[in-house]
Amino acid sequence: MPHSGKPMLSWLFSDPLPVGADAPDFALPDERGQVVRLSELRGSNVILVFYPGDETPVCTRQLCEFRDSWDQVRTRNAVVYGVNAQGAESHRRFAGNRRLPFPLLVDKGQKVGELYHTRGLVVKRTVYLIGPDGKVRYARRGKPSPAEVLAAAV
Repeated sequence: MPHSGKPMLSWLFSDPLPVGADAPDFALPDERGQVVRLSELRGSNVILVFYPGDETPVCTRQLCEFRDSWDQVRTRNAVVYGVNAQGAESHRRFAGNRRLPFPLLVDKGQKVGELYHTRGLVVKRTVYLIGPDGKVRYARRGKPSPAEVLAAAV
C-alpha cells in the first residue's frame, strides 16, 4: 500500500486548522436535506461547531448556548452550523427538541471533519469562525463560549 509520508493515524492527533488558513470548501446536507455550501456563504461570518453527538450532555449545552446567544450571533453577521456524522433524522429530532435556530449538517464518514481536523473515533469537539473572506478567524477545541467565538467576527 502506498505511504503518503504521514503516519497512518496522524488524523487522530491533529491540531485545528490555523487562524489565517483558507477554510476548505464543502457541501453537506442539513437535517432537512438542503445542501449547504461554504462557498455560498461568503460575506458572512460562519461558525462551525463540530460536536460528537446529538442529545449528549456537553453537546446539548454547547449548541443551546449558541441558541441562547442568537441575538448576538445575528448582530455579528454570523451564521451557525452544527456538524457531526449522525444522520438527518437524529439531527431533526435534536434540533426540534432543543429549538435550535440553525441547521445541523450531516457529515457522513467525517469527510468534512477530516478537512477541518475534527475526525476521530468520535468527532473532536472544535469550533471555527470563518470570516466573510473565507479565512479561518478562530479555531479552538473544546467548548468556548459564544461570546469568545463571536469576538473574532469581522
